[in-house]
Amino acid sequence: MITSGEPLGTLVEHALHILPVALALVLPVVAVGAVLLHWVRARALSTTMTLLVLIPLVAMLAGVLGVSGFMFTATLATTLLVCLLVAVVVVPVAVLIGRLIARRSVWEREARQRERAAEASRRELVAWISHDLRSPLAGIRAMAEALADGVVTDQGEVAGYAARISDESTRLSGMVDDLFELSRITAGALRLTMAAVPLREVVGDALAAQTPVAHRKGVRMLADAQTWPTVLGSDTELGRVIRNLLANAIRHTPPDGTVTLRVRLDEGDAVLAVDDACGGIPETELARVFDVAFRGAAARTPESGDQPAGAGLGLAIAKGLVEAHHGRIDASNHGPGCRFEVRLPLAAS
Repeated sequence: MITSGEPLGTLVEHALHILPVALALVLPVVAVGAVLLHWVRARALSTTMTLLVLIPLVAMLAGVLGVSGFMFTATLATTLLVCLLVAVVVVPVAVLIGRLIARRSVWEREARQRERAAEASRRELVAWISHDLRSPLAGIRAMAEALADGVVTDQGEVAGYAARISDESTRLSGMVDDLFELSRITAGALRLTMAAVPLREVVGDALAAQTPVAHRKGVRMLADAQTWPTVLGSDTELGRVIRNLLANAIRHTPPDGTVTLRVRLDEGDAVLAVDDACGGIPETELARVFDVAFRGAAARTPESGDQPAGAGLGLAIAKGLVEAHHGRIDASNHGPGCRFEVRLPLAAS
């Protein structure tokens, strides 16, 4: 114990005498702590924070015990008690702070990944849409100029050009509608008027709308329902989901293939499944089928000339609309092709 009566030189000499002893005891503890920190670097951040608190405390205890000569005096007991109290208070705080920092870091990392993925999807969407809009617009312009310049004068050819212009205009209108719907979904501006919707009526309308397309391509369409439940949702948006799934199935099913729509109940949900004969999707691409502007690999069945490739928005819109209904949509390989399965909550009795 240092007292005011001791000369300064004696105090300095005493400090210089105990300093090597303290360092000899503290440095090994710090070295072991550094090894432990390196070992746990890939573990939870709370573990690292706890070690960062414990290493200085243990090093200080080692130094105090060494300098005291392991003589348990009242001063040493007080020092040890204070260190224990500090550890009891600081260690839980370090664990809590470590968990909070880790949770924030994970959230920030996931947010950055989502932002990068969204930006990549936007760039890909702009590229696809620019290409898809350019093609029909160029055709419409060429045919309109031919009609205006009198290059085409035969009545039958004029009617054919007019019909093709009308078809291309309809296609462009559909793409614009898809973009508008997708923008509402991604912006969170989609507002649904929820009501009890008989699934039989929605499915019947969707089948009626897509049957002519299937007939032109030579694709058979079947409906197999164990029951026709009533679901909670918006009939307009649910109809769009089913039409998009059927259109996607028809597009990727070769002529003489079959598209089957099945409806059943499972664990209190209405389950609607659309099976196609596309030949399957590579497992590495299954997780991307609902991404904006994703069209699949070239190995999938190519589209016919009567039904040009879509803009890659239909499945993304279907996913957004299903999730807006508090449902779930999944894709998997099934039989000769793929199965897109939608689960929807039932309407209250």
